[in-house]
Amino acid sequence: MTQALETPSEAAVDFSDHKGIWVYVQHRKGEAAAVSWQLLGIGRQMAQEIGAPVSAVVIGSNVRHLVDEAFAYGADSVYVVDDPVLDSYRTQAYAHAIAGLIKKHKPEIVLYGSTIHGRDVAGAVATIVKTGLAADATQLSVDPSQGNLLNASRPDFGGKLMSTILCKRHRPQMATCRPGVFPMPERDDSRRGEVIEEPLGLREEDVATKVLEFIPETHHVDLTNAEVIVSGGRGLGGPKAFDMLFELADAIGGVVGASRAAVMAGWIPYAHQVGQTGQTVRPRIYIACGISGAIQHLVGMQESDIIIAINTDPEAQIFKTADYAVVGDMFKLVPALTAEFRKLQYASGNGHARE
Repeated sequence: MTQALETPSEAAVDFSDHKGIWVYVQHRKGEAAAVSWQLLGIGRQMAQEIGAPVSAVVIGSNVRHLVDEAFAYGADSVYVVDDPVLDSYRTQAYAHAIAGLIKKHKPEIVLYGSTIHGRDVAGAVATIVKTGLAADATQLSVDPSQGNLLNASRPDFGGKLMSTILCKRHRPQMATCRPGVFPMPERDDSRRGEVIEEPLGLREEDVATKVLEFIPETHHVDLTNAEVIVSGGRGLGGPKAFDMLFELADAIGGVVGASRAAVMAGWIPYAHQVGQTGQTVRPRIYIACGISGAIQHLVGMQESDIIIAINTDPEAQIFKTADYAVVGDMFKLVPALTAEFRKLQYASGNGHARE
């Protein structure tokens, strides 16, 4: 057994001037990403445990409406940097704004969504303020007995182990967290709090990059916000079988997901992948078709409210996680389900038959 020894420099560090938990509110053109509010929920929970305030950080141009949303989802205060230079996301400008707030107001913990945007800006901020950054956390907790030490955990080695990352000698402690792993807090529009506005301190000519055009993704799948997901795996046998999953998803107002094996085989684009190396989801209903239940996939969907698994193998690992296990031929069951849901859809006036 190896014992970690505390170095003198580590023991001497005083972080008493760092207070509170911050959540960075990611948005695009003023529309907040759901992960921002999910993180406010877990941030508020941890803040209550250590008797600290939880704050939102809103950066952009003409984004004051996000202040009210941040209060509604649990923020005690909101730090705002609103400037025309921040109209479009650019790493340099946004990192400058967040790092400036951190240096001046000294939070203890800062959380970001683990998205392309969140990972990019968090890494840049960590470099500027010279602190650590835990990436892709799926569990968060704070230990008051160790100076409010943030425990940011994530699955490793294909989900076989959980690694916990600690930042003992620097503040703030920072982490990016996967969308969908924490529940959305209840919204309370009556909540209000303190608004702290700060200048950007950066001119347009100071920013090295310019945004000429925004080209949206040609194949975007919103798995993290979906209430119903129909997923397929290796058991489908090929790309053509995904057609029946798209038909079922359409009938029940859902979207189509996939296992890593199906994506790696080239049967469906990566945007549909659920799991450790894909997206983490928590829909109301998750229907797994021909998915064996490898731990890599389970860590991405096991928090779904209801899991329905269809597989010909009665010993399939996924049945241990499923709320409803159906042993049978999906090539008969899925079209039959689609037909029944279509009948309900038409009977209800062509709406999705999700109830």
